[in-house]
Amino acid sequence: MKTPMVASRQNWFIRNRMTLLTLAVVLAYAAFIEWFWGWSSILAQWGNVGALPILLAMALLTSTYFLRTWRIYDYFPKETGGHFTALFRVTQVHNLLNIMMPFRTGETSFPVLMRSEFGIPLARGTSALLVMRLLDLHALLAAAGVGLALASPYHALAWVLWLAFLLVPVAVFVLRRPLIKFAGKALPKKAQGLVHELERGLPANGTAFARAWLTTVVNWLVKVVVLAWALRLMNVTPLSASFGGAVGGELSSVLPVHAPGGVGTYPAGITAGAIAFGAPGQKAALDNLAQASISAHLLIVVSALTGTALALLISRKRHG
Repeated sequence: MKTPMVASRQNWFIRNRMTLLTLAVVLAYAAFIEWFWGWSSILAQWGNVGALPILLAMALLTSTYFLRTWRIYDYFPKETGGHFTALFRVTQVHNLLNIMMPFRTGETSFPVLMRSEFGIPLARGTSALLVMRLLDLHALLAAAGVGLALASPYHALAWVLWLAFLLVPVAVFVLRRPLIKFAGKALPKKAQGLVHELERGLPANGTAFARAWLTTVVNWLVKVVVLAWALRLMNVTPLSASFGGAVGGELSSVLPVHAPGGVGTYPAGITAGAIAFGAPGQKAALDNLAQASISAHLLIVVSALTGTALALLISRKRHG
């Protein structure tokens, strides 16, 4: 059990370290944009979109951080009950470390922070994170399916298939016991260890799972729809390409190949996703897509920094 003095020193250290890290992110990314493209071009594109849509997109993206925090709050109700603001700070620290550290190494901060702040064992925190990340990946792919369904000439069939894919986690949870039993017999020993980790990280009952799953779906649909909308405002066409770009950027941030800050990899993911979903290949269109991908990445980074600043502000008020 931490003494109040030790806890206060740890909180002070985390808050000030994250403030410096946040400043470093801002300066490094600003220098990168100037070197790679030039701020004048990026600001001109933002100017064409207008202040109100940008502020609305920022507000919606920032709101997803509160939704993510609630998912974890509901996942560990006994440990985190009554400590939503502390958990919000933990999730924002974890999110910023994920952005800054390459190859998903920032993920390791989650079980460590949950143990230090709420006394949750490392194994349980790691198992729960693994389950949540699988739900995240599924929801992100389901969001990509929206773009595919919009682009498909067979709309009714496309939406039926999309709905079936959307419900896959529900079916897996309902059938978890026979599936785990089958996996225990059919898979190699190393893979069996992963299955047991997944089992330990699952919510206790169907109601808790439904809340976690629905929260995940809403969170990612909001994020992808907002990004697709922003890309569409920046003249990324057709609409399916905007969805593809949004999903491509987010996939680049959740897969192992991820540069610090997403610099380079996130815009590349947007570009690749948009082209895969039907963006035109003419030089002018590709040039606009490249600028839009940087602007969208900047929108993500600024929203993450806004969430971190809010977390630090709330934390300071509570400890002031």
